[in-house]
Amino acid sequence: MQTILPLLAALAGYLIGSLSFAVIVSRAMGLSDPRSYGSGNPGATNVLRSGNKAAAILTLVFDALKGYLPVLAVFIWGPRWGLGEGTAALVGLGAFLGHLWPVFFKFEGGKGVATAAGVIFALNPILGVATLATWAIIAWFSRYSSLAAIVSAAFAPMYQLLIWEAGPTALALISMGLLLVWRHQANIKKLLAGTESKLGQKAGAAAKPAVKTSTKSRKKS
Repeated sequence: MQTILPLLAALAGYLIGSLSFAVIVSRAMGLSDPRSYGSGNPGATNVLRSGNKAAAILTLVFDALKGYLPVLAVFIWGPRWGLGEGTAALVGLGAFLGHLWPVFFKFEGGKGVATAAGVIFALNPILGVATLATWAIIAWFSRYSSLAAIVSAAFAPMYQLLIWEAGPTALALISMGLLLVWRHQANIKKLLAGTESKLGQKAGAAAKPAVKTSTKSRKKS
């Protein structure tokens, strides 16, 4: 039971993480599938490129909650079953992996920034505030969400190791950090080339069906 329960908890975390709220919210609000425009990433930043701020905020909140709530549940109800920090970290990692490779959406997931933030806040609230502050500072000055995410992914495990201690939480943070950077490979290339989209920049024609130019208007031109 000591081995089975943590694995079952991690599986539950993965299944919850597999709920791709960027797609769910977009469908509910009659928007285009976020995988069909912009960066193609089913996440809050790409949903924002549709021009619908409410959809982007809802996506951000729900993606963060699906990382936060499963970990919090372990801390609240886990001790009576002998589950502690190790299981909480495993569940958080499971939720993060679910977002990256969601079983309910053909394993086509996002980059996991909001979900990772939710996991971090549940594992260590103070670390969550420090990581969020790092993201906000980089995003404010650079206007690049991807750059802010990459820097925060690198700093979160460093904060944990320097201020607190090595352990299950640190291992989970290192794993998520490496995966986050890896998932941002295309963004890193665009940043280096100077072609990365900035925060609030709309996706362009891909977000909405293009309007065909009539034959008469072409003749006039």
